[in-house]
Amino acid sequence: MVTLSKDSDHRQGVRVPNSSTASSTPRIHYGWIIVVCGVFTLISCLGFARFAFGMLLPPMSAALRLNYVESGALGAGYFVGYLATIGVIPKLIARFGYRGLLATGLVVIAVTLTLVGLAGGFLSALIFYTMTGIGSALAFLPMVALTARWFAPSRRGAASGIMLSGAGIGIILSGVLIPALERFGPSAGWRAGWLILAGLSAVIAIIAAMLVRNDPKDKGLGMVGENKAASPQNTPTQGSAIVDQPSGGVRSEAWLLAHFGAIYSLYGATYIIYGTFIVTTLVDERGFAISSAGTFWAWVGFFSIFSGWLFGALSDRVGRRLGLMIAYAVLTLAYLLAAVDLGTIPLYLSVGLYGIAAWSIPTIIAAAMGDYLGPDRAATGFAIVTLPFAAGQVIGPLIAGALAELTGGFAIAYGLSAVLTFLAIWLSAALRRVGQ
Repeated sequence: MVTLSKDSDHRQGVRVPNSSTASSTPRIHYGWIIVVCGVFTLISCLGFARFAFGMLLPPMSAALRLNYVESGALGAGYFVGYLATIGVIPKLIARFGYRGLLATGLVVIAVTLTLVGLAGGFLSALIFYTMTGIGSALAFLPMVALTARWFAPSRRGAASGIMLSGAGIGIILSGVLIPALERFGPSAGWRAGWLILAGLSAVIAIIAAMLVRNDPKDKGLGMVGENKAASPQNTPTQGSAIVDQPSGGVRSEAWLLAHFGAIYSLYGATYIIYGTFIVTTLVDERGFAISSAGTFWAWVGFFSIFSGWLFGALSDRVGRRLGLMIAYAVLTLAYLLAAVDLGTIPLYLSVGLYGIAAWSIPTIIAAAMGDYLGPDRAATGFAIVTLPFAAGQVIGPLIAGALAELTGGFAIAYGLSAVLTFLAIWLSAALRRVGQ
């Protein structure tokens, strides 16, 4: 008879119960440490690397003499780098692990944001910001996919949503910090902004490398909420979060991923138009000072802190399908209010609605991939559906910039966004239910 040692059991995913283990069990599951690391990671790879761009774009465009098309191309360049990287993420995770890959991505972000801050013209800024997109993909996808490994379905949506609150915190920081840098002058302030964000990203890279773990087994633990997820009242037939299940083998799974990809692409094409150009709209079209526009942008960040958690928990309760429909309805109204100049109060309402639903779609879809494909394949599924999402992010700013160049403003782009998100509601409603 072969006797396994305690270390052998842990390597095989078995937690050995004994008195010392029981007495030393942490009161807070390490999965929540992973979530905190996720918050910091998303502060960098979304809040700083992507959404600070909207705040820095007006002074940067003025200093580098960029037109609307070039501004849109610069925003699209980030997503070209992001899109080019997504396909290899699952293989890189298999080779380097979640922790190694996301820490590398954060270092790439820190280095390239420094280079963007030193850019002398459109071409150099485009190259460096495209590389920032590569770093963001390397950090974002592994971090979000970790929720499928650390959290059972009953907690997965909420955990993903809490992580995504980091993007909102990053938006708040950029909305407060960047206007304060105006004292350095129009040509130096935006450069100082990129350099400060780069330094903070480097600190976050160190934190992630020290604390992130690839799997609960690395700490001798099971998933957060594992017992609850396994209980009878949370089975699919009793209304659990798993509202859609692939059936019929590989072909059915491929159709399901294509369906989610189409839904996600519409989010990518629309949310980024608002996120990239709303500050430019406020400054160039509505006559706001950059400091006042920064206040608006900070409110977006404040509301978005609650976005992922709110819609993640909602989808845990009512299902991913209905959660997506509600989230897209909120975004549709936000875009319509931005498209028509009805005064300051409707604009505040638009900002609030956009912020509260800002991270709803990626939160729900990330949780859904873990539900449908299981923890081991969630990263692959999320990478697949992120391809059309990233393509939408490339196309959106280019179209919006071209429309603004033709019409002198972004009203048509916001109206088009509302039409596309209304289409996304219909696509979400068409998702299969359990057993179909």
